[in-house]
Amino acid sequence: MNLFLILAFLFSVGATAGWVLEVFYRRFFSSANPERKWINPGFCTGPYVPLYGFGLCLLYLIASMETVFPNIHKAVLFLMMAVSMTTIEYVAGVWLLKRMNIRLWDYSDEWGNIQGLICPKFSVYWSILGAAYYFLIHPHVLDALQWLSCNLAFSFVIGLFFGVFMVDVGHSTQIITKLRAYAVENDVIVRYEAVKLQIRQHHEAARSKYHFFRPFHSDKPLREHLKEMHEHLEIRKK
Repeated sequence: MNLFLILAFLFSVGATAGWVLEVFYRRFFSSANPERKWINPGFCTGPYVPLYGFGLCLLYLIASMETVFPNIHKAVLFLMMAVSMTTIEYVAGVWLLKRMNIRLWDYSDEWGNIQGLICPKFSVYWSILGAAYYFLIHPHVLDALQWLSCNLAFSFVIGLFFGVFMVDVGHSTQIITKLRAYAVENDVIVRYEAVKLQIRQHHEAARSKYHFFRPFHSDKPLREHLKEMHEHLEIRKK
């Protein structure tokens, strides 16, 4: 079966499943959400988090190394999974921070963090997720890929997913561009989730409808929200 189609399938599953995981984590466990509200996580507005999509592709490739190196120890596999996921997280975070002046997530309060982008706690979480994937999901992924190879018409569904996903990425990129323009103009770092929270609180104060899948939708321009929270923005280090 074509490797590209396999990875496309895994990306769509991982991105969607990761979004569900993030929604429940932020609702019930995240210390950054003491009010325990439902939060639409991530860069996109739709139900997917690309980081997890890329992550699942990597987990699949790493787990598949057993076919080439049958004697490799499982602990080594899990360590590679944790390092790979942490690396993806760090590279994505650095790119957004340095190139776009945007902090998509913030681990600054976590012990041992590096630039607030990665930390030991979440690296351990990645390791646990890697082990869970290997034992609970990977065998079923292989079965799903076998089914997919016999039902290639399902590739239309994958294509539909990516069509919607790319439109969403285009829309989210426009928001990122506006945030970056303000950040560069004022020499600050914009916390993505803090802007979402600011808009949500504006809706609550005005008793207007808040759109879960349109967290940046507001009757006020985005720049006005940024001005209101300007004193709480992170100063960009020289």
